[in-house]
Amino acid sequence: MTFAPTPIPSRTQYVLEAIKHAILTGGLSPGQSLVETELAALFGVSKTPVREALKTLAGTGLVVMSQYKGATVRMVDADMAREVYDVRLLLEPEALRRSITRNASLEDARTALVRADEAADQAERSLANREFHRALYLPCGNPLLARMLDEVRDQAALVSTVAWAADPSWQREADEHREILQLALAGDADAAARALHEHIDSFVQRAFPEQTEEDQA
Repeated sequence: MTFAPTPIPSRTQYVLEAIKHAILTGGLSPGQSLVETELAALFGVSKTPVREALKTLAGTGLVVMSQYKGATVRMVDADMAREVYDVRLLLEPEALRRSITRNASLEDARTALVRADEAADQAERSLANREFHRALYLPCGNPLLARMLDEVRDQAALVSTVAWAADPSWQREADEHREILQLALAGDADAAARALHEHIDSFVQRAFPEQTEEDQA
């Protein structure tokens, strides 16, 4: 019996998800080179699906393509972090408010909290935290708003991975998540949105504090 080879798009998707998972869980560090031949050998594929996967990841902001350096994992600095989190601050609390006013189910957010609490390592906890936030905004009733937040979700997760590596603050974020969900389940849309705004803002301020003119002098 012979088997048809796996279609290239499926191979590309497999490679894409594997590289993305490694980036978002800290297996691949910001600035690390992504060599096509090495990745192709690692995944047992040709360079074509690797190249296509890297192009897609560059489009999402996780990878940087350079004519001279090739592909590298995107570096995280204060400016990048604040840009990403500024978008979240503008959109995510409003999306949560709409989810609550629509009486949307937030059971997936509750499940993500449990997964985060029971996580065996940083990678599992990071992925569960991402799912928690997505479960809050996804049922907002505006597919475009949800897609816009999805577009920055991976970049936000990359920021979080770097910040947690320097200063693990899992418990604080977990406590804030529980407060946000409690307010949301109680139907207090305004309070839940405010708590989410404070949660997002305080995280980026702790991880990347803004320098004053006196500090810079």
